[in-house]
Amino acid sequence: MPERPNLVFIFSDRQRFDTMRAYGNDWIQTPNLNILSDQSFVFENAYVTQPVCAPARSSIMTGLFPHATGVPRNKLVMRQDVQTIAEMVSDDYSTAYFGKWHLGDELVAQRGFEQWASVMDRLFDEYTKEEYLSLFTDYHHFLIENGFEPDTDAPPGKIFSDGLRSTFPAEFQQASFLAGRAERFIQENHENPFVMYVSFLEPHPPFTGPYDHLYDPEFLPVDATFLKPPEGHSLFSRLRSEFFMNSGFSNATDDETREDWERQREAYNTIPTLVGHDINDEASWRRLRAGYMGNITLVDDAVGRIVSAVDNAGLSDNTIVVFTSEHGDLVGTHGMLEMRTFYEEAAKVPCMIRLPWMNTEQKMIGGNFTQIDLVPTLLDLMGEPIPEGLHGQSRVEVLKGEATLDDNDVFIEHNGIGDRDLGNPLINEMNNLPWRSVVTADRWKLNLCAGDQCELFDLNTDPIEEHNLFDDPAQRDRIRLMATKIRLWQHQVGDDAPLPSV
Repeated sequence: MPERPNLVFIFSDRQRFDTMRAYGNDWIQTPNLNILSDQSFVFENAYVTQPVCAPARSSIMTGLFPHATGVPRNKLVMRQDVQTIAEMVSDDYSTAYFGKWHLGDELVAQRGFEQWASVMDRLFDEYTKEEYLSLFTDYHHFLIENGFEPDTDAPPGKIFSDGLRSTFPAEFQQASFLAGRAERFIQENHENPFVMYVSFLEPHPPFTGPYDHLYDPEFLPVDATFLKPPEGHSLFSRLRSEFFMNSGFSNATDDETREDWERQREAYNTIPTLVGHDINDEASWRRLRAGYMGNITLVDDAVGRIVSAVDNAGLSDNTIVVFTSEHGDLVGTHGMLEMRTFYEEAAKVPCMIRLPWMNTEQKMIGGNFTQIDLVPTLLDLMGEPIPEGLHGQSRVEVLKGEATLDDNDVFIEHNGIGDRDLGNPLINEMNNLPWRSVVTADRWKLNLCAGDQCELFDLNTDPIEEHNLFDDPAQRDRIRLMATKIRLWQHQVGDDAPLPSV
């Protein structure tokens, strides 16, 4: 093991697990991620701590569950007394964070990261100082320098809307910009140990971009529950599916109804804003998913550039390379978009770690893995002390082959209260209810909510989560035992979300 290995941590936004060859997708064009996975430990079942942007990334950065970071939902600022991994490593390391932050004060270097490159112009609610409202992102300046003109009014002035940005050539997308910043940082710091995090917005909406042509929507492979509304599942999920599958708004000719649809679409902020691209039939849903997959190929391009920069600098043998995503997206599965659910396509993500001094070929790690273990595992690999009080644990022994994840249960939470407008009053009300979930070592999933229909899925026989077994009398004892696991976990991590009596 190198004495002071570098860390290159790359993560995307809303990339579901089944978007890579390592997870069974044999048609998506991700050659660089394929090469990386061929050289890495790949976690077969890697779960996020919460399938929502800011809460999930707060755990990725700190090793704490979202309820303890001060970020149980979006549009919040992470607690100042919570340390990131950049504050945990020794001063020997140069540190950098490039990309979407979403944990407060988007535009300024902070939390132990010395170098910074910002890309998100719209997160004004998370600024703690008024003077930040006059600042533009580094990505904004990059676009201006390359002759592009912004189109949307904002506190600092005109900024680039996501709709406009998505029309730019590949070399001017956010992922490409961040790859360039990462390449430069590696070149400038190749003689000293460093920690670099690169956070892509892609494939986050709008699900359109320069690679829309790569995948033929008509022949795009889809999953068995694509556009199939859930039956007997939570009311929250059924309402959301009905919202997205209801073509009445998108087909409306009445101006008032049409205006209402546009308001809801804007509030939900997940449907591409291309003219005429409503999702009112299977063909339009397929176009949307094809665009989503195209943006994953855009991520793949950037990953290839970053990993090549590591290799070309002669740093392969002493650099940890991680790739994962902050959460997935349903993109039509169960008739829904977005996340905020424990379905596999939202809560399970790709996750791989390249460690040339331990392994040079793909090694699939079975069992359940959780992103709460990333920080302690990486600190352990870097030879750094692991602070007390983290909710996760190091899994280095698993990587060494001295232990397994065969008996590992993982826990997921959802804290919806105070969340943004999801476009529909009933959906907003149901989103106020907290949920807790456990995926047990034997691959059963229990989702509990004190005010909604709870869910139980057997992932062994029903991996597409179609049949809710919660009300099956034959599963009463199983549910009690799984609920006990959740309650014990709550006690261990200081979580006080109410649970139903089972």
